[in-house]
Amino acid sequence: MHYQALIMKISTVIGGIIAIICFFFAVIFGLAASVQATTTRLAVSIVLFLIGMVVIAGVWYLNRRPKTVVQRLEVSGRMAAAQIKCPNCGGSINADQIKITQGVPYVKCPYCGTTFEVTEEPKW
Repeated sequence: MHYQALIMKISTVIGGIIAIICFFFAVIFGLAASVQATTTRLAVSIVLFLIGMVVIAGVWYLNRRPKTVVQRLEVSGRMAAAQIKCPNCGGSINADQIKITQGVPYVKCPYCGTTFEVTEEPKW
């Protein structure tokens, strides 16, 4: 995973350098088009500008992918798995059905369809 981030950073830097070079030469050819051979130089200027825009769009597309967030839970002491029951129908809930939404664990009962928040009962 670390190498993928490094490759993304390197491709962003290389893409930025290529885009800057294309824009620089597009401006040079655009200015030169006002002096002599206007059609050819202006066409080259437009092509270089479009190449620079395509490179920027490609770098943006590569970097806009969703980032994976890993959540870890640290508990103090030993932890024993307790059976979770639906408060509505009393059906047993599998731990694989727990989904974390905005940091709060929720579960949907497969029997009655009730969605409820999983809370930790105090030990005292």
